[in-house]
Amino acid sequence: MASTAKGLSRERVVEAAVAVADRAGLGGVSMRSVGRELGVEAMSLYHHIASKHALLDALGDWLMVQVERPSADVPWREGIRARCHSLRAVMRDHAWGPTLVESCRSPGAALLGHLESVLECLHRGGFPVQLAAHAFSVLDAYVYGFVLTEQSLPFEPGGGVDDLAIELALPADAYPRMTALIEHAIVGRSYDYGDEFSYGLELVLDGLEARLAEAGPAAGGAGLPDSR
Repeated sequence: MASTAKGLSRERVVEAAVAVADRAGLGGVSMRSVGRELGVEAMSLYHHIASKHALLDALGDWLMVQVERPSADVPWREGIRARCHSLRAVMRDHAWGPTLVESCRSPGAALLGHLESVLECLHRGGFPVQLAAHAFSVLDAYVYGFVLTEQSLPFEPGGGVDDLAIELALPADAYPRMTALIEHAIVGRSYDYGDEFSYGLELVLDGLEARLAEAGPAAGGAGLPDSR
């Protein structure tokens, strides 16, 4: 194996690990496989990454750098909406992302900074601590769950669902609601499951906005601590 260890950097090692994970999943990521990706011996990587565990932590940071943080100068709903759309796009491109982020036991500065920015956005919006915790949980569960469903669908994004519906040929007498849904919402209507994301996200945001209104101004004193 030709050695190009002299030109290595932490950034190159992490980018190579991303390429391996995209191709083979997290289970395919090892110091050896990343070394092969770079054309160097695995031992060369330890000058830049201390261990496989540290490499996975670095991957988590790399992922969250790609995700748009809520802007500090927009209302909470607008900031959270943009962040969720960005999170979905990144996790859709890197299918191993949700598992890595949710299982990370020693998150790096980028991942922690991202989480802090989401909580700060909710704090500025007036969310009490407990409601902010609920909001964060349901938002990420919605995004990650949607991405997982997208990755598991038995048809290609933007096409193929009509053919699948015809193949199913569900009997209307046994499945009246399913056949009605297929006939009136899917077949012949250029149905794309991905279009459901925005609609569902707005339902989640509507629910959070309603709960925030119920909490009322009295909850202001129980909000997240001011970071200033």
